[in-house]
Amino acid sequence: MKCKLTFVCLGLGALVTSRLFGEEGIKHPVEVTTTERFAFAPGGIIRVNDAYGHLSVEGWDEPAVEITVTKSKEHDYGPEQQEHAKQLLERVRVVAERHSDTELAVSTILPRRGFFRRLAPPPFPRTTEHGVQVDYDIHVPRDSRLVIRHRGGYVMVSDVLGGIEATNRSGDMIVMLPDPRAYAIDAKSKVGTVSFDFADAAHRLYRLGERLAFGSPAPSRRVYLRVGIGSITIQEAPPGAEAPGAVRAK
Repeated sequence: MKCKLTFVCLGLGALVTSRLFGEEGIKHPVEVTTTERFAFAPGGIIRVNDAYGHLSVEGWDEPAVEITVTKSKEHDYGPEQQEHAKQLLERVRVVAERHSDTELAVSTILPRRGFFRRLAPPPFPRTTEHGVQVDYDIHVPRDSRLVIRHRGGYVMVSDVLGGIEATNRSGDMIVMLPDPRAYAIDAKSKVGTVSFDFADAAHRLYRLGERLAFGSPAPSRRVYLRVGIGSITIQEAPPGAEAPGAVRAK
């Protein structure tokens, strides 16, 4: 009975302490999310420069580009450290510039590294820079053309009917096409695999990497994919996605 009473008293003491001090000692992750939207004509070109982390680009029916960026720190921070952590997030900037109605650039600008850090860069690209993780969720008109330069991390492109040119230093890449046979495809991983859902493609194996080359007699679109270290997966989009040149029912 005495042991049971002691246990109850300890539990009440912990509850009272928590109520008195609130959540002041509890650490929370630091995260900032922003969304921008630009009017953009179908058939234009969208460039994504120096992105890293998780990048998702998806086609939609809107005549606009919507960019949602979430920046977060790797670790949890106490209340007294939250403001400093937010300042670190602000040092990594994602800037969208519309050069015309048919050309948009989304660039990631990193703080300059110190002299000694520039002399000794990391052996492989990382998915975080200065401890900051970035997630990009971008929606574009389906007929857009994409040019992506990724520094490292995960890249996914889906339901985009225009030409696609994407490079990734390290990490996996997935591209979903409504009709792969309507494209001229050239995909290569220096150290990794290249996989696809369709037949009749020239597939070469190298000592460390793989390359896929495929082209229809008269391709309407071009897909050029390169990964340094990582895998490339090309999939046929699920039923319902529009193929290039398809006439939309009114």
